[in-house]
Amino acid sequence: MSKSNEDEVPENPLRRELPEEVSAAAEEPEPDTAEENGEPSLSGRQRLAKGLWPPRVSRAQLIVAVLLFGLGFGLAVQVASNSDGDSALRGARQEDLVRILDELDNRTQRLEDEKQGLEDQRTELENSSDQAEEARKQTVEKEKQLGILAGTVAAQGPGITLTIDDTKGTVKADMLLDAIQELRAAGAEAIQVNGVRVVAGTYLADSGSGVKVDGNKITQPYRFKVIGKPQDLEPALNIPGGVVQTLEKEQATVTVDRSTKIVVGALRPAERPDYARSSSR
Repeated sequence: MSKSNEDEVPENPLRRELPEEVSAAAEEPEPDTAEENGEPSLSGRQRLAKGLWPPRVSRAQLIVAVLLFGLGFGLAVQVASNSDGDSALRGARQEDLVRILDELDNRTQRLEDEKQGLEDQRTELENSSDQAEEARKQTVEKEKQLGILAGTVAAQGPGITLTIDDTKGTVKADMLLDAIQELRAAGAEAIQVNGVRVVAGTYLADSGSGVKVDGNKITQPYRFKVIGKPQDLEPALNIPGGVVQTLEKEQATVTVDRSTKIVVGALRPAERPDYARSSSR
């Protein structure tokens, strides 16, 4: 009797606490649904690839992608345009860069000289014993200067002659306008193009095989008579990527001749404004 009791295995107390069906389920492995359906089981990497491809893109995500692409394309174009604008200077020779710096210094000096001249005029008016006479002299001188700028009086002085031979017919009005603007920036005081006086309100337009300047048709060769400091005018046209290089790329022949005396004789009629009146009393 005692021997049979020793051979019995003691019952696990946890076994008594768990239901039989729960313990049985824990002992049996969960069946693979893929295998039950007759499909081969997939590894973790295969399931990840299957979830990523083909991509499921919503309409909102597609719109955002298109906007980002447009933004990136615009930035790329802007960077490329800036690079093209700076490439001329990056590829310029040392003497060309020195000439550009000299031109900038000359422009600054001209502005300083003009400022000093105005200050001198003010000082003369303040210190003159006969202020009325001094004011009259300065008024006459200013009238002459304004007449030159307005094109109502002829002018002469040192300067350059710019000649553009356009046998291919590739030079357009905007190229001639660039030349005028570059000359003005370099200190040109009077400009005449093929017998037409250039003033502040001058406009240019293409016209068949030629160009119209203030409604007057001119044809090649285009000849600019310019009064100003030749040492400033000629380098301004010959800077890398400037007027001369642009025209030569269009197969035009450009020559610049300095002279100690340039005569700008073309005149513009003095027109009285219809509405504007002097506000001084």
